[in-house]
Amino acid sequence: MKFSEMQYHRPDIVKVKEKIDDFTDKLKNSGNYENAREIFTEFDKYNRHIQTLATLAHIRHTINTNDKYYNDENSFWDSVTPEITEHVQAWTMALLKSPFRNDFEKEFGKVLFLNAEIELKTFSPEIIPELQEENNLVTEYGKLIASAQIPFNGKTYTISQLSPFKNDSDDNIRLAAWKADGNWYKQNQAQLDSIYDKLVHLRNNIARKLGYENFVELGYYRMGRNCYSKDDVEKFRAAVREYLVPVADGIYREQAKRLGKQYPMSFADNALSFRSGNPKPSGGPDEILLAAKKFYDSLSPETSEFWNKMLEDELLDLLSTEGKMGGGYCTGLYDYNVPFIFANFNGTSSDVKTVTHEAGHAFADWMNSKRVPMKTIWPSMEGCEVHSMSMEFFAWRNARDFFGDDTRKFLYSHLAGSLTFIPYGTMVDHFQHIVYENPDMTPAQRHESWKNLLEIYMPWMKLDGEIPFYSEGQGWQRQLHIYQVPFYYIDYCLAQTVALEFWAMIQEDSDNAWNHYMAYTKQGGSKVFTELLASADLESPFDENCLKHVSAKANQWLADYDLSGIE
Repeated sequence: MKFSEMQYHRPDIVKVKEKIDDFTDKLKNSGNYENAREIFTEFDKYNRHIQTLATLAHIRHTINTNDKYYNDENSFWDSVTPEITEHVQAWTMALLKSPFRNDFEKEFGKVLFLNAEIELKTFSPEIIPELQEENNLVTEYGKLIASAQIPFNGKTYTISQLSPFKNDSDDNIRLAAWKADGNWYKQNQAQLDSIYDKLVHLRNNIARKLGYENFVELGYYRMGRNCYSKDDVEKFRAAVREYLVPVADGIYREQAKRLGKQYPMSFADNALSFRSGNPKPSGGPDEILLAAKKFYDSLSPETSEFWNKMLEDELLDLLSTEGKMGGGYCTGLYDYNVPFIFANFNGTSSDVKTVTHEAGHAFADWMNSKRVPMKTIWPSMEGCEVHSMSMEFFAWRNARDFFGDDTRKFLYSHLAGSLTFIPYGTMVDHFQHIVYENPDMTPAQRHESWKNLLEIYMPWMKLDGEIPFYSEGQGWQRQLHIYQVPFYYIDYCLAQTVALEFWAMIQEDSDNAWNHYMAYTKQGGSKVFTELLASADLESPFDENCLKHVSAKANQWLADYDLSGIE
């Protein structure tokens, strides 16, 4: 079924709650495992349906935030989701206390119950009003970003549409675009500060109501962290500072030499990899989709079937349009057992990244969409990001189809960008720990903390105030994850480390690497992250030697790579 044909209606929330309560009562009164199992699967089917309705409303709202109908429907779900959660929690408690728990664990795995126990730590009926307010603030931030109309060179652009100019090879155009972008954020900074300040205090109050000292521990539970702790993350951050920041620093020093710039460079100059320009796709959206089809058709029978289904049922919305929410994502539509990809094509290499990164998520979802229960389709977030970031590297085999004459530029900049991203992503995580451990910081103090972290994790960035917002140490406000999903960023860094393992495997034997990828992906969310890795014979990023070895190998590849003839 095509996406446009999928029917949405607003459910009767009273009946939804009653239905969930009925499932709960039946589970409590089931006399044997056979009956309990039947109720369990019926609940899962109903849950899939409710989640599908909510997801349809969300997708259509993000495609056009000016659509009043879906704007209202998104607000409806913001309001009722916490109320539904209260009734789902009662179901979860009944499942955990079921006399047939051992039978459920044998058939569906122990991670289901481990995650259920974590979920119970994140909710209480008394925080429903705060959760509703949090949803409203997150939506307010998203709508503010989507509403951006930035004047530049006589025209007006959204944030996404301005991006190509921020990577332009002309120094003057590029700098002007960065200033125009920064000016928009500066003009809206009071609102950005206000939204975030409210979110921080609100989340801290929620945590206190649930019995936590601050939001950090609750934030970890919300992210479903089920096999590593805050201490493990701190050790990873320390390894990044020791092994990867020096590597990334060297990459930017070489870039400064290529560009004829003085190190450290401005945000605008750091955005340009080559004097002749950053790698660009060799065609527009249609050509990129054709190249993607060739890639997925050749990669494996499974990826071929998956991608052709995505195209046939129009399960992608890729173009950047007015009123469209920023960024990109993948989500699942479980009534139909299909994923959906949302993106904002803008004519840069990120367009190719979308059809590999988000499609990595979508392929994993497609491979596991019929898993019961629904909550075992996806692993925790860092596990999901392994699917996407690794798929980007498998696409190297078809790089020429995507980039044509810019292929060599792309291969170099993609690997370099993967290495230099990890310090940034780790800094985002470090920043959030500081913020939520000190919830009464003023907006000015938060900006100062970000600026201090820039000097530690990204010393190649010149903080001279020339570019509004960014070079003043305020650029964290453009990172939507910080507002919308707190602590969801170290996941990218952990996953990027594993993806670099796949990159190293691909250099030696791409077929063997794909076998490992499939072994990892087929498990869905049936195990915790570290167990998924072990089952696929992959190293854990929490092993210090993992990051040390993959970053050294990738750095050596960059040092040996032939850039002759490229300006």
